[in-house]
Amino acid sequence: MSYPKLDELVRTVARLRGPGGCAWDADQTHESLVQYLVEESYELVEALESGTRDDIIEELGDVLYQVLFHADLAAHTPGEEFDIETVAERMTAKMVGRHPHVFGDAVAHTADDVVAVWDDLKAVEKPGRTSVLDGIPQGMPALALADKVIGRAQKIGVLDKDAEASMPLQSEDELGGLLLTIVASAKAQGLDAERALRGALRELQGEIRESEADDH
Repeated sequence: MSYPKLDELVRTVARLRGPGGCAWDADQTHESLVQYLVEESYELVEALESGTRDDIIEELGDVLYQVLFHADLAAHTPGEEFDIETVAERMTAKMVGRHPHVFGDAVAHTADDVVAVWDDLKAVEKPGRTSVLDGIPQGMPALALADKVIGRAQKIGVLDKDAEASMPLQSEDELGGLLLTIVASAKAQGLDAERALRGALRELQGEIRESEADDH
């Protein structure tokens, strides 16, 4: 199967960044583009959660454009010199390697089985990682970071995954209202909810690292 429109977009990016193209595009670096990647990613999330078909198409395109832009930039940066084909080749190899239950002889009947396969493969792929916290971007929004860190804490027994919920919730609507109330209460009392959660996460990550150290 061929994708002529995708090839056309790759050529469009090259034209804009090449001689006689757009001066702004030519001046950009990986670092200067980060803000746009973050912005476009959040806009895609919003489209996926509440947008129309056209919104999703547009925002997927914006994120795709950022990927192609970075790849074209790299293709013309000494010391980097890779393009979108290199990125696609690496990703294909990664996905095939991560799915031996699809492309190989491994067996994984449930989603939990698949996660176990992935964990084993990551241990082989990333032998330098010594903590379950390795690889978690600390710049993530605090709530998303909390979800990741709590998952890793449960994985090694620092938190009990099977413990009964101390705050039973019926729906995400109820949860959203509760979170909004907490943030509003914090704001009314001059407290920063984002900073407070990050502080609690630093403490939890410290407990995780202490637990790992004790195990060794």
